[in-house]
Amino acid sequence: MASGQYGRPPTRRREPIPVAGLWRALGLTSASAVVWGIAHVSVGRRATGFGLMGLLAALVLGGAAAVLAFQEKLKQLVVQGFWLNVIIAGILVLAAVWALVVIRSFQVTCPPGLPSGMRYTSGALVVLLALMICTPLVYAANATYVLRDTLSSIFPGDDKSGASVNASNPWKNKPRVNILLLGGDGGKDRTGIRTDSMTVASIDTKTGNTVLLSLPRALREFQMPPKMRTVWPNGYTGDYGPNGTCPISACLLNELYIQGEKRHPELEPGYTAGQRGPHMLEDVIGYLTGLKMDYYVLVNLAGFKDIVNAMGGVQVNVKSSDGKWLPIGGDPDRGIPPSGYLKPGRQHLDGEHALWYGRTRHADDDFRRMDRQKCLMKAIADQADPQKVVTHFEKLANAAKSTISTNIPAKLLPALIKLSGTVKHGADVSSLSYDPDKIPGFHTNRPADAAMIQLMRRTAANAIAKSTQPSATPTTTRKKTTTAGSALSLKDAC
Repeated sequence: MASGQYGRPPTRRREPIPVAGLWRALGLTSASAVVWGIAHVSVGRRATGFGLMGLLAALVLGGAAAVLAFQEKLKQLVVQGFWLNVIIAGILVLAAVWALVVIRSFQVTCPPGLPSGMRYTSGALVVLLALMICTPLVYAANATYVLRDTLSSIFPGDDKSGASVNASNPWKNKPRVNILLLGGDGGKDRTGIRTDSMTVASIDTKTGNTVLLSLPRALREFQMPPKMRTVWPNGYTGDYGPNGTCPISACLLNELYIQGEKRHPELEPGYTAGQRGPHMLEDVIGYLTGLKMDYYVLVNLAGFKDIVNAMGGVQVNVKSSDGKWLPIGGDPDRGIPPSGYLKPGRQHLDGEHALWYGRTRHADDDFRRMDRQKCLMKAIADQADPQKVVTHFEKLANAAKSTISTNIPAKLLPALIKLSGTVKHGADVSSLSYDPDKIPGFHTNRPADAAMIQLMRRTAANAIAKSTQPSATPTTTRKKTTTAGSALSLKDAC
């Protein structure tokens, strides 16, 4: 009798489904997404695994060391188009390598014999993990591209309208750089802009000490540079002719942009539309102050509020000359009431209110407004920290492209970044407004003759000379400076 004749029937042996192996593979793949090579080491591929670990360690430690050791140098590199392209390529290569490490980690640990459903589902999960790893890197590459695009849009490459630049040593034989800061309302073509904000930033290229000289928009009938006297031989008379009589509200300094762009472009030959107006202002303000303007920066005040909003707002000490609340809008002369007020004291302002803080003048006058504008510039510079810039980077870039124009060449940016770091960390920024209450003999209610232009030049020269003195840096010294026509540190003024 066969031994199995009256026993249990034979059963087919089943192979277990490798679910446990699948979970192990997914776990090792997830770990390898953080520390490269773990999955490879776990399956005995030690050379590859430890090689991946070493590569990741070199990237992380090398990157951290570079940021710590060469922080200032990196700031200069990231404003250069070539290096921005290198950074974009490097980030995208890193993203691709990281994704391949994740996918390959799953391939070497995945158990064989998985049912089709499990194989496809787990594969989709691994691809999703790889995409999640790549997303921040792709975002960083896109942000870098936006930065490159923004810089190339704002800063000209081969524009010859500014001072020439020795890229290897930009400040050689150049103790100071003078930048004309202009602000006014206007569209993209800038045709109808009136520059109600005009400030010369004269910067010591070694110490970073800076003097801000603000000119009133209402300076009237001033003597013009020799090359413009064919049109205005007896001082600036606007559109009223060489011997015309100017109304009290005309023939002002803030009209020159329109004159250069639209009325008399022949006075600025060789420049294109959009450049002639700023260069006419450079020529005239340089003539009035006795300073050679190297570059200009023009800010469309209508878009300025977008920059402040992109920063998350700005904190300023709101104050007027008499301590009253500052009106928003309105025109008392025409019987138009303000739409609101800015409360005195330390305030956090959004873009709209920050713009009005820098523009309103019905509570005091043009000269107090010039002081507030410089305090606003200082507040924005002080509060533009990297975290805010990164958080609102794309908005800030878009606002800057539509708001700022300049003839500062791109190849000067590294030197300016280095110089701005000196200004922000320890250099003294002093302020001087051409204000009749502060400068004896200065006036805006009648034509500015040759004697007053000499006064303006002496005032600028004295303020700059004082900023170069070693004793000019400490705040305590500035507080004692109360003589007429002297510059005051913004640390004290604001």
